[in-house]
Amino acid sequence: MMESRLTDLETRAAFQDDLLESLNDIVARQQRQIDLMQREIRMLYDQLKSLSPSEMAGSNEQERPPHY
Repeated sequence: MMESRLTDLETRAAFQDDLLESLNDIVARQQRQIDLMQREIRMLYDQLKSLSPSEMAGSNEQERPPHY
């Protein structure tokens, strides 16, 4: 009886170790994605700051729609 309980506990521990490693890999991958997205947002923000007001308005607001 004690032998089967020990085997069961060892099996559970091995499963949990595997699960923990998988979850750690997922968290690490998500952190890399977050870091990349933060860099991209920073780059877009810098590009937006460098635009002049006329560039921000775009050509669509300055032109009349075709139905006029």
